[in-house]
This record gives sequence, structure tokens and C-alpha cells, in this order.
Amino acid sequence: MVHYSVLVSYGLTQWQGLADSVISNILLAACCLLIINNMRYYLPRQEKYWYVLVISGGLASVWLIAIRMLLWAIFQNEHAYLEMVSSSSTVRFGVAFLMLGCMATMSLLFFTQKEQKEMEARKMEAEKLAKEAELYKLRQQLQPHFLFNSLNSISALIGSQPEHARKMIHQLSDFLRGTLKKEERQLVNLEEEMQYLELYLDIEKVRFGHRLSTVMECEQACRAMKLPSLLLQPIVENAIKFGLYDTTGDITIRITAAANKNYLEVSVENPFDPETSSPKKGTGFGLSSVQRRLYLLFARNDLLETKVNDNLFMTIVKIPQPQ
Repeated sequence: MVHYSVLVSYGLTQWQGLADSVISNILLAACCLLIINNMRYYLPRQEKYWYVLVISGGLASVWLIAIRMLLWAIFQNEHAYLEMVSSSSTVRFGVAFLMLGCMATMSLLFFTQKEQKEMEARKMEAEKLAKEAELYKLRQQLQPHFLFNSLNSISALIGSQPEHARKMIHQLSDFLRGTLKKEERQLVNLEEEMQYLELYLDIEKVRFGHRLSTVMECEQACRAMKLPSLLLQPIVENAIKFGLYDTTGDITIRITAAANKNYLEVSVENPFDPETSSPKKGTGFGLSSVQRRLYLLFARNDLLETKVNDNLFMTIVKIPQPQ
């Protein structure tokens, strides 16, 4: 409409203005579509700046030649009009060059951003798969360690206490069956995790007999709170290791769960002998795997804390809850 108005204001007939504006802008729109499709399938990299100039200048030249040929074919007997077309070629080329340059630049920006978003999505997917693989590996590394200890205990009990050995085999079977069911779920309720932990402790009590006793305290309000599956077992195993392996007396492992604002806070407390044990170093694979899992799931390094108070070693883990 602007093209038509300008031509008519300079004295051209309505037919000349209409034909000129329609032909010029249809061909210009076709050139713009050509640029868009070109950028869709070929996105320039280092050469993108001069590429925009070259493709804009080249298409503007082709466009100018095409409209002059078409207008000359339609108005071949109207010499005054054709002379005006020739004299306005520089202006026409400049307008077409700017329009095509703007379209090329916008297409370049659009498809570059689209490609970057796709690359970012692929990167996030790759990181997610890598994180899931590492989480799976961490969970799998815990099982052989515990399984070997249990099998050694069963082997020792078969000769002297076959009934205890048989009981431990059944408990171990239930424990491993529960592990397989949990592998597909990342988060579980605290109540379910506590039941699983009790099964693990029953096995350990068969191994260590009267020397091991446990106290589990869980607020009713936090039983439905979520935490990563199989998170507490390596913490309790670490407590048993430093409570029993370096002492000769009976010990009590205390497990406490409470709701603290938007966190589920679980503490595991065990006694230790300061002369024979070194709980400050006692992070081992168990606690380091817990620390790594918490970081992979919540991107935070402050969710696992250990404290030493006289002859008590305490591990505290905080699990953020969804709002």
C-alpha cells in the first residue's frame, strides 16, 4: 500500500502503481521466503556477517532484474513509465537490500537461538542420563559390600547356629527383594524407608547378636515426607562399623527423624572409642556416596553433616521437601 501510494503521488496511473507494487512486493516476499528456508537448512558460522551481506545484495540484484523484465514486458509501449523505472533502480535496489538484509539477520538470529536451545536441551538430557547412571552406580556399589558381609556371617553361623543362619538367609532374601523394587523409584516415604531399615538391622543383629541394639524415633508428622530410596542404610552401616568394629562392649544405634521447617532431618548416633576409632575420618565410601547422591539430586553440599561429642558420633542428613 505504501509502494502504491508513493507511485501514484508521483503521477503514475492507478494501473501502473498497482501492477508495480504488486509485482515488486510479491517477488520481494518470495526472496524473503527463500532466505528463511536457506537459513533453516544452512546456518552460517564464522562467515555469517559477510554471508548476510552477500545473500542480501545478490537477491536484491536478482529481484531488480526480474521486476524490470516483467514491467518492461507489461508496459513495453509506455516509455515514460519505463524510463521512471530505470531512473528509480538505485532506490529500488537500496530498499530491497535493506528489506532482505533485515530478513536475513532476523532469520539468522531466530535459527541460531533455536539451535542453541536444542543443543542446551540435548546437553541437559545428556547430563540427566549421566546423573541417573551415577546414582544407579552408587546404589549398586553398596549392595555387594553388604552382601559379602552377610554371606560371610551366614557361612560362620551354618556350623554353630544353623537356625540363625536359616533366619538370616530369609531376611537377606527379603532385603534384596525390597532393594530390587526400590531401584525404579528415586524418592520414597520415610515410613517405607524405616521399614526397610528395620529389615537391614534385623540382619545385622543376627550377625552381631546381643552387642547391637537400636532405638528408632520418628515423629508422626514426618512419616509421609520424602527422601531418596536406600539413603539411610549406608549411614547406619557406617554407624555400626565405627560403633562395633573398634569396641568390645554392647552399643546402641539411635536413629531420630523429625520435621524441621521444609526439611526432613534424620540423625544417626553411635558411640565409639576415641582411642581406637577415628570417626572424623569415618566418612569412607558410605557417607561419601550419600554426600554425592544428595548433591546429584539437590545440587547442594550442605545437606550432610557429622558431629563428634565426647564418645558419640552423629551423622545428620537434611532432605529438602517440595513446597
